[in-house]
Formats: sequence, structure tokens, C-alpha cells
Amino acid sequence: MIETKFDYRKDFDNSKFATFLKLSGLSASIKPKDAVVNLDAAQLQGGKLHFNNSGVLFFAKNPQKFISWSVFTVALFKDKVGVDIIDRKEITGSLFEIVEQVMDFVKLYSKVAYRFTGKPQRDEIYEYPFEAIREAVINSVMHKDYFERGHNNILKFFPDRIQIENIWCKPKNFILNKTIFRRNHIIADLLSRIHFGEKMGSGMKRIKDICKAQNAPNPKVDFTDTHFYIVFKQSYEYLKMAGGNSPEEGREKSREKILEIIRANPQVTISELAASTGLSVKGIEKNIRLLKLENLLKRIGPDKGGRWVVAQ
Repeated sequence: MIETKFDYRKDFDNSKFATFLKLSGLSASIKPKDAVVNLDAAQLQGGKLHFNNSGVLFFAKNPQKFISWSVFTVALFKDKVGVDIIDRKEITGSLFEIVEQVMDFVKLYSKVAYRFTGKPQRDEIYEYPFEAIREAVINSVMHKDYFERGHNNILKFFPDRIQIENIWCKPKNFILNKTIFRRNHIIADLLSRIHFGEKMGSGMKRIKDICKAQNAPNPKVDFTDTHFYIVFKQSYEYLKMAGGNSPEEGREKSREKILEIIRANPQVTISELAASTGLSVKGIEKNIRLLKLENLLKRIGPDKGGRWVVAQ
């Protein structure tokens, strides 16, 4: 949609455009007017340049002057229920600036533990997998429903978790980890050009891969027709180094073991899973119920003669 109030001469930010060119690897000699048209951020009509909303969100001097609800709210809480706020900020700017400023906030308040290896330089073990959270922040601004004006993207930093939430419109027949969609295709294309996420809907897989590589729990995802939530927990390695304990680590490993056995034998029974993992039958049933709710596992066919299918 065209933003009729945007005036190229007054509102276009050459420094943001130069940063975008540098991040994308495009030639700095390209004329801005030609580039924004080629990027689908604007169009020429009657010899005049008209920016669309995506172009405004990337290249306006003050994007929130035109789209005030593109603010990203970040808040640090003293308690686990989110009553006592220590710090809160409304982060503004272009979408790629917002992503980096949100991550600055996360890094500012994240704790770090140290592993001494006997070498001059010690290992730093961070509380959270930063790259996974950054991917989630990118997805948040990429897939936000910008027609809804009453809700900012929000990152809530609790003592034991980080939660990101945003407004969206759930696609028809959406299946987590399988359905590929781009709500705002111009925003997705522009972010992809500067290597902020990819266009093929592989964000959740990358998030899980990063968490696994950094010995952190897989994030918990929940959504309704209008809201999307993703929650990151502290990494197992950090908790171990910081002297904490993590009952979730045992649960996560049990679930991974269940999925590993099912991948090898999709016809495996509940009792066989219990015998192989050392869990009770009720424990297996509870884990399977949760895996189904998270769309990580489904059953095809009857209890006898059917088979399990693990989400890729």
C-alpha cells in the first residue's frame, strides 16, 4: 500500500539507505530512486516517486511518524510473573535498526558464566542463545500483522525466560514447522537481501539448530488466530556453570530419546518406549501428549497397527 504522506525529499533517509546497500552488498553507486523501485519499496507514477509502507519501514528518517505501531517494546522484569518492571523501552527506527537494538537490550541484561580452561582466555557461556533469539526477533517484525494498530511487538525478559509476542493472522491450515508463508513479502525480501532471515520459511529450524548447538532448550511456541508467542529458556550449559539446576534438561533429553526411538521404529509401542527409556507408561503417555500439542509428533492409524510420524 502506498503511503501518500511520505515526501521523498523530506522523509527519505540517505544514511539508512547507505547502510542497507552495505549490508546487502549492492553497489553504493546505484541511484537511490532507481534502487528503491527495483527493490519494490516504491513505484514511479506520473514521474513522481511513491513509497509503499514497506519502503517507509526501511528508509524513512522517522518510520514511526507514518506507522507508529511499528515500535518494538522491550521490558525487563524483576519477578517471574511480570509485575515489577526494572527497565522498559520503546524501540523505534527502521526494521533492521529495531532488530539490532532489541538484541542490544537482550545482551545488556543477559548473564554470563565463565569456564576456565587453563588457557589465557576463558570461555564465556551466555545465558541465552543470542542468534536464535535474533532469528525470532526478525521473524516477529517480518510476519507482524501491520493492519492491527493497537499492539506493538513485545519482548519480555523475565528472571528465567525471554518471551517474544506479536500480532499475526494465522494462515489457513497452518502447521508449525511445516507451513511456509510470507505475510509481508516485500518486508521479507528486503530483510533477506541484508541476510536477516531467509525467504523459504526455515526460521524455526534454524532456531532449533542454534539451540541444540549451544546446549539450550528448544523454545516453546504457542499461538492463537491473532497472537504468536515464542519463549526461550536459559541454556543448560549456563545453568550448570552458574551453579543452577535444570529439571527441564532431563525432560528435554527424555523427549529427544523418545523421538529418536520412534524415528528408528515408527511402529514402536508405548510399553516398548517405556522399557527403552526407563520412564513409566504414564510418563511416556504424558510426553507423547505434549509432543503432539507442539506438532512434533502425530499418530496415523489405530493404536494397534498404526504408526508414529515425527515432524522434520
